[in-house]
Amino acid sequence: MSTSDETKPTARAAAKAARREQLLEVAKTLYARHGFHGVRLDDLGKGAGISAPAVYRHFSSKEAVLEELLVGISAYLQSGGEEIVSAAWDTASGISPTEAARTLRRLIDFHVDFAMGEPELIRIQDRDLEALPDESRRTVRRLQRAYVSRWAEVVEAAHPTWTLETSTVRVHAAFGMMNSTPHQARRSSAEVVGVELRAAAAAALGLRER
Repeated sequence: MSTSDETKPTARAAAKAARREQLLEVAKTLYARHGFHGVRLDDLGKGAGISAPAVYRHFSSKEAVLEELLVGISAYLQSGGEEIVSAAWDTASGISPTEAARTLRRLIDFHVDFAMGEPELIRIQDRDLEALPDESRRTVRRLQRAYVSRWAEVVEAAHPTWTLETSTVRVHAAFGMMNSTPHQARRSSAEVVGVELRAAAAAALGLRER
């Protein structure tokens, strides 16, 4: 087999992967703007410059596209948060309050970067989660619970006098503020939004101003 023959499958696979990502980007924009139920498979194809039947080469339905978006971002947040915490948390001795506070700031930066970069996904999550098939919705919920729980453990470690329940309430409050990005970004500059979201989340989690 020639070298050119060997590279053809790889080139085709890369082109298919690129088209799939393009469809996801189109879906993210359209679902956020019109809602999941207001978008047809034809609309996704048109946005990507392909026919509706061609969309089926990549996704079996528009529900499958929604699954990829919402399960995918939940998995990204959970794994990213776990990586940050695991890097600071000693399996034998745990984590000191000082290091826990530093870790919380890293988690805040991680989540604010997500919220600033993916406001469409936040809007879709808020409005269209119930449109997911049952199994995928349970997967999203499970990943979200794991993400919240890991944050709460770090908050509790940063504040030894707080209970885990108190810490969990604080984490949900912080998420509520950080996930307000879709409602704030149009009215304020990105720089201001980023600074204020970090400050608001830090305050909710009991972190002192730097």
